[in-house]
Amino acid sequence: MNFRYTFKTAFTSLKANKSRSSLTILGIVIGITAIMVIVSVGNGAEGLILGEVSGMGAQTIVVRPGKEPKGPSDMAGTLYSDSLKARDVAALKKKSNVPYLIDVAPALIVPGSVSYGGETYIPTIFGWTAKMMSEMLNIYPAEGVNFGENAIRDKASVAIIGSKVKKELFGASDAVGKRIKIRNKKFRVVGVYPPRGQVAFFNVDEVVIIPYTTAQTYLLGINYFNEIVTRAASPSAVARTVKDIEATIRETHGITDPSDDDFFVVTQEGVVNQIKNIMGVLTAFLSAVVAISLVVGGIGVMNIMLVSVTERTREIGLRKAIGATDGDILKQFLIESVILTALGGFIGVALGTFFSFLTSFVLTRFVGLDWSFSFPAVAMIMGLAVSAFVGLVFGIYPAHQAAKKNPIEALRYE
Repeated sequence: MNFRYTFKTAFTSLKANKSRSSLTILGIVIGITAIMVIVSVGNGAEGLILGEVSGMGAQTIVVRPGKEPKGPSDMAGTLYSDSLKARDVAALKKKSNVPYLIDVAPALIVPGSVSYGGETYIPTIFGWTAKMMSEMLNIYPAEGVNFGENAIRDKASVAIIGSKVKKELFGASDAVGKRIKIRNKKFRVVGVYPPRGQVAFFNVDEVVIIPYTTAQTYLLGINYFNEIVTRAASPSAVARTVKDIEATIRETHGITDPSDDDFFVVTQEGVVNQIKNIMGVLTAFLSAVVAISLVVGGIGVMNIMLVSVTERTREIGLRKAIGATDGDILKQFLIESVILTALGGFIGVALGTFFSFLTSFVLTRFVGLDWSFSFPAVAMIMGLAVSAFVGLVFGIYPAHQAAKKNPIEALRYE
């Protein structure tokens, strides 16, 4: 019996039992669909996060206090460490220490709300410099002006607010010149940023920027910084600058052994690589978990095929009686199994692509994220290959059982 006829016979047999065939491939369809969606969403999330990180510029170098965290549980220690102080900022500003550094600005996170009149809003409040905000992220006030070095030196009570903060506190009226209250201290609004949305790790529309000296002295009452944000002269100078920064701060802290560092340096390249590694591991882990459904689906295929072999015992006997060999019977049932799982793979790929696109559409249109649809071609190829492989592996035993049936006993089967 030639392969074409065997294939045709197998396909006709599956067509005759559409309901059973559909239920048989359900596990395969679900597994492939889930893998497609997970990989696509993982790629989209990675692209979104990397896009936000790249918004800070390749020249940005951030110095953070405490030991470098090895996991999420170590982040709290970094936030509350007090190892970065004014002497470190002063040392970094000296060209002789870090020649390729063009900007240095300490930063503080100020928890709390802002209020005006009877309105209150909880934004993201940074004690920082307006200059660094504008030059690093290319964001300048649409109304009013940036506060300058004089405001930082004089610990002035001035603030620049995001567009959403303005809307929540002032509605349609002007905000520049008005005084808002942060932690019971009044700040004069000198500028309003244009609507920009998510940039780097915060939403510009929901931000309030005040001089870091003011935040440190009047709002937080501390003598240290949450981080020091710096910029190298060019991307090619980042590696050299990182070494100079580490050497400078070790000197100000009296550290001789790098293993005793009470600070760590983060570059955009390092963040990008870290994010890629995390997303890769997470996607692989979730895909491995979902792949269990393929095994379950394969077992389902084997069980249904065994039932099919039993139901078609007389058919097997008749075909053997008219000349079909054990190999012909084995091939027919094996082909049926592979057709079922491959069909399940194709349906899974189609559904996975649809749901991935739907997810991208919803996140972009209704959530407002800059999410790009990613078609996981590798996942598609692997899904189809795995589904066919599952059909082959889990179809061998039923096919073997069918092939070894005695034709005389099979013809007597009721």
